[in-house]
Amino acid sequence: MSSPLTSTRISAAFVGALVGTAAGILLVTAAGTFSITVSGLSAALAIGIPALTGAVVGAAVTPGNTRSNPR
Repeated sequence: MSSPLTSTRISAAFVGALVGTAAGILLVTAAGTFSITVSGLSAALAIGIPALTGAVVGAAVTPGNTRSNPR
């Protein structure tokens, strides 16, 4: 069985990948707007690298890993 922490990390990694993908799509769209020719490989890298980075950050920074100021 997976612990709640594991499912939380998986969910956060998935959300991070989605956010990274959206950022990559915006990069490719902005490049097209400025008439910069974007090949298939560079488009895949521009979308894939932010998606991978988002997944890693999402898995590393999960809810509950924050510091609170006890007062």
